[in-house]
Amino acid sequence: QVQLVESGGGLVQAGGSLRLSCRASGISFSFNVMGWFRQAPGKQRELVATISSSGSTNYAESVKGRFTISGGNARNIVYLQMNSLKPEDTAVYYCYGGKTIPYWGQGTQVTVSS
Repeated sequence: QVQLVESGGGLVQAGGSLRLSCRASGISFSFNVMGWFRQAPGKQRELVATISSSGSTNYAESVKGRFTISGGNARNIVYLQMNSLKPEDTAVYYCYGGKTIPYWGQGTQVTVSS
């Protein structure tokens, strides 16, 4: 059974940093792309950042210059370094792995206090 397990969420003050990690298990293939999405209360899930197996990255405009995605290689591990966090970054962050179908983690809560 494929599992994506996130870690690293928590409570941080505005301006602080957090590093999210996601590790996939139970698979015999490498994802074409891995990434992070987030969902704040009352809002739709939105893309944060993705990284392809070749290392190409894509970021939401709202996080460019503050967040850095890495990993996404054959080890099926992906990280999200989040700096200069803002209260509006508060959300549940979901790890994503894409192959022929999408795979999702259970989510990890990130709360940024003002």
